Amino acid sequence: MSSILSSPEEFAVCLSGPAALIGLDLGTRTIGVAVSDRFRTIATPRFTIKRSKFTADAEQLLKLAADENAAGFVLGLPVNMDGSQGPRVQSTNAFARNLAKLTDLPILLWDERLSTAAVERVLLDSDRSRARRAELVDKMAAAWILQGALDRLGIVTPGEGN
Repeated sequence: MSSILSSPEEFAVCLSGPAALIGLDLGTRTIGVAVSDRFRTIATPRFTIKRSKFTADAEQLLKLAADENAAGFVLGLPVNMDGSQGPRVQSTNAFARNLAKLTDLPILLWDERLSTAAVERVLLDSDRSRARRAELVDKMAAAWILQGALDRLGIVTPGEGN
C-alpha cells in the first residue's frame, strides 16, 4: 500500500531516481491524464479516461504507470476557493485511498484551484471550438496540475522543509 501525501517535501522523499510522474484531474465523468518526462521537468497531456468502475479506471492507470516506469501519482485536489473541502474533495480522497491499496507508488494530493478555469482560458484564447475544448480540457487540466507539482518539486530538496 502506498503513501498518500499532501506535502511536496514528503512526496519528494518517496521518489527515487529519474522517473516519470502521472498527473490526474479527477472529474465525475472523466479522468484527465498527463505524464511528465523522467527528469520531472515537463508535463504532457496524454488522454482522457471516460470513468466507469473504479477497478477498470485504476487498471488503466496502473498499466500506464508500469509502461512509463512511473515513480508516483499527482492527483488534483479540488479545494474550494475559500480553502474549504466539499464533496469533490471527499471523492478525490476516496479515489486516492482506493488507488493506494493497489500500488506502492506514492500519491501526492495537489491543490488544483482554478486549474480547469485556467486551461479553459488558454483554450478560448487559442480560439478552439467548444467541442474541441471539451475534448482537450481534462487532459490539459491534468497537465496543468502536474506541471504545478513539478515546478514545486523542482525547488524542493528533501529534508530542507521548503
